[in-house]
Amino acid sequence: MGLDREQVVAAGLAVLDDIGLDALTMRKVANHLGVQLNTVYWHAASKPALLAAMADLMLAGCADEPLPQQWQDRLRELAHRYRTAMLAHRDGARVVAGTFPVEPRTLELGEAFVSTLLAGGIQPCNAAWSAWAIAYYTMGITQEQQAYHALDRPVRLADAVSPDRYPALAQVAEFFGPGDFDQRFDFGLDLLIANLLGR
Repeated sequence: MGLDREQVVAAGLAVLDDIGLDALTMRKVANHLGVQLNTVYWHAASKPALLAAMADLMLAGCADEPLPQQWQDRLRELAHRYRTAMLAHRDGARVVAGTFPVEPRTLELGEAFVSTLLAGGIQPCNAAWSAWAIAYYTMGITQEQQAYHALDRPVRLADAVSPDRYPALAQVAEFFGPGDFDQRFDFGLDLLIANLLGR
């Protein structure tokens, strides 16, 4: 029995988790599957196409019910699922941020975000742009988190700024630690959602 597209894309994610985005190649995906390179190209015409499909597969289940009924809580849950999906894979946020997949799971998540905003009384243009803002905010902080933890020798902001040269940064450096990504994410997400209430 031949491979289907989903198996090839899932293999791409397995290779990504093993060696990271920079080392991932179509040939390494083929080797992982034990097939010829042209088999991978049959299901994904190029590496960008494979990455778009991988980004989409990462989002499996993100839009599934049950979800909270109250629209702000629903929005928070969707954003948390989106972030968790990217964190589940090595370089996951880089893969998602570097693609623009028009694929079923991505569209389902987009539909869930926008329909939630519309249900909250947000006007269509603001709903569209707010969905983008939340998505890009989520991608950005997740990419920062994954990049930080991938460093061989992470640098602490508190060690890099001196009070005489960077007085403001030195005053707040303790709040930019490696263990506070969750709190920072929730803080920023709450700011975005609070701003929506006036629109």
